[in-house]
Amino acid sequence: MEIRGRGQNDKPQHRVNEQIRAASVRVVGENVEAGVYPLKEALAMAEAAGADLVEISPNADPPVCRIIDYSKFLYQLKKKQKEIKAKSVKVVVKEIRFGPQTDDHDFNFKLKHAIGFLQEGAKVRAYVFFKGRSILFKDQGADLLERFVNALEDYGKLESAPMLEGKKMIVVIAPKK
Repeated sequence: MEIRGRGQNDKPQHRVNEQIRAASVRVVGENVEAGVYPLKEALAMAEAAGADLVEISPNADPPVCRIIDYSKFLYQLKKKQKEIKAKSVKVVVKEIRFGPQTDDHDFNFKLKHAIGFLQEGAKVRAYVFFKGRSILFKDQGADLLERFVNALEDYGKLESAPMLEGKKMIVVIAPKK
């Protein structure tokens, strides 16, 4: 019996028809009486229905097989995976960079952008970048980030406290639901 719906280079994801190795299988499908059958009888049932015998659950005892057109089965699987991917939430992280001596006007300008990002549903990763000897002013950077987090309290919640990674002091803020 031929396997429908497979190109030459495609590797089968499931065992189909003669590839099934079990002596007896549990058969399910539309217009088929569900039950445990010997493999030859199940293959004959699939051929009579003009479809393929596809092993759905190989680890079950006995393995579960479905009588279905294999190409249609693969199409439905791809469709389900595409739906799951479309429904999954994509997390966007926006970065905002400060210097240790950032002035009030620049701070407010960047704060306004951060509020917009959080309202859109994106996470905000704010960091103070220390250049050269400015690393001596770690406390100024920590104060700046603390002020930033406090100003964003109404729009987001702190996900990770200010921590120093190399020359950057980083804080991550997630939007409130």
